[in-house]
Amino acid sequence: MTDTTTHAAGPAEHTVFMSRPVLHYTANSTWLNDPNGLVFYQGVYHLFYQNNPFDNVWGNMSWGHATSEDLLHWNEHPVAIACDDREDVFSGSIVVDEGNTTGFGTPENPALVAIYTSAFKEGSGLEGTQAQSLAFSTDAGMTWQKYAGNPVLNRGSAHFRDPKVFRYEDASASFWVMVAVEAQHQQVVLYRSSDLKEWEYLSTFGPANATDGEWECPDLFPLPVDGSPDHVKWVLVVNINPGAVAGGSGGQYFVGHFDGVQFIADSDSLVEDGNTNLRQCLWLDWGRDYYAAVSFSNVPGNRRIMIGWMNNWDYANSLPTSPWRSSMSLAREVELSTIGGLPRLVQRPVLPAELGPSIYTMEDQEIHDSTVALPHADPASVLRVDSVHVIDAEILPGSAGTTTLSLLGAPGGDAATLLSFEAATSQLTLDRRNSGNTAFHEKFASAESAPVTLEDGVLKLRVIVDHGSVEVFAQGGKVVLTDLVFPASGNVRTQLSVEGGMATVRKLTVSAVS
Repeated sequence: MTDTTTHAAGPAEHTVFMSRPVLHYTANSTWLNDPNGLVFYQGVYHLFYQNNPFDNVWGNMSWGHATSEDLLHWNEHPVAIACDDREDVFSGSIVVDEGNTTGFGTPENPALVAIYTSAFKEGSGLEGTQAQSLAFSTDAGMTWQKYAGNPVLNRGSAHFRDPKVFRYEDASASFWVMVAVEAQHQQVVLYRSSDLKEWEYLSTFGPANATDGEWECPDLFPLPVDGSPDHVKWVLVVNINPGAVAGGSGGQYFVGHFDGVQFIADSDSLVEDGNTNLRQCLWLDWGRDYYAAVSFSNVPGNRRIMIGWMNNWDYANSLPTSPWRSSMSLAREVELSTIGGLPRLVQRPVLPAELGPSIYTMEDQEIHDSTVALPHADPASVLRVDSVHVIDAEILPGSAGTTTLSLLGAPGGDAATLLSFEAATSQLTLDRRNSGNTAFHEKFASAESAPVTLEDGVLKLRVIVDHGSVEVFAQGGKVVLTDLVFPASGNVRTQLSVEGGMATVRKLTVSAVS
């Protein structure tokens, strides 16, 4: 991943947001960006990521490392794969080499193998080139050794990066597949290998749909449609920067077929002149802050779990946090469901099966042109400082023109993050223009909207409010919006407002998760 962020000075540049997220992973005192090498192994989820070990801005790209048993609470470990005088270590993936195809491990103790992009430096002999390299671990991912034969795949390109590798099997063959990008050509390139060391070109996909920025961090995986093993489609994720639907960075996807050689997108996944018709493209998230999303390898039960970088290259290096800068999204379990007659991704946040104590419940209440106070996101009262605010709601907008959740609002003031549903346009909007500190960068203040179809007249919302972020999962995860927010200290007011008619709250609960 290359740094495209510029710094911006402003009156609030030195206003520092000190409330570290609770459930969203942050490095202790350094910078992070793209999630890398996501793998489940021996009961542990491993999150590697682009990391600057020496500062809290982009640079010195290495792989940081954190582990978790529940995808909610993370332990940071020392840098896993470090940059050196020859290369920066850019994004990639990890596989469990069960068949010992590389010879790095043994059948009894298979190696974890990282496939990453070497961004070669001046004096390396390959300066200006991005190529794919290997590192391996034989102690369950805790220490790593770079392969002496690196790089293992070099196209002589300056923008060939972000390999996602998986094992492909059908009735006649079994081999490794690499999905990478020629970033500035807006192309996904596919290769195959028997041993992760020698690679054979397969095919190219793209350009297609949104192409106004660089394509990065691809992923390709199969999913059953509506849970049916007899109806399996393939999903190709392609992140783009800039040129996403909400501006700057974002993730698009395609649904189609992969035969071990070529990915062919379904015609209903393709949009004619996608850059003009961005809202017709398929997006992982309609907010500003979900990028470089990729999925875990080796998860039991063939579950597909993704994590994204909760940031945007438009302003990433300028976030007003200290000593860390940048965080990951919540993990999301993704499935393919039939929506409007077509297979589309549904995403659900990974949270405890049983949330913490329900601190507020409303049922079957009609609200007519008025406002209802909800429990404040206040660590000094109903929520502890180490907890997260989760709002689950089922609302019938009825005759109301606008139904709004006001989050992290100023006591007695107008500042707040607003989540509003407009009945006339069927648009759900997350508005952070008056959310608190927005002056640290000219591109931060924004309002993002997404089309939402009511189901039997009902708007369903799951809203996760952590320190510094709001993640919205609408209609059971069919529509998602993620935004960073930096409210002033003491901005904790939460309320539900109805304007222009009457809405009915079928059920609304506020819970604490810690």
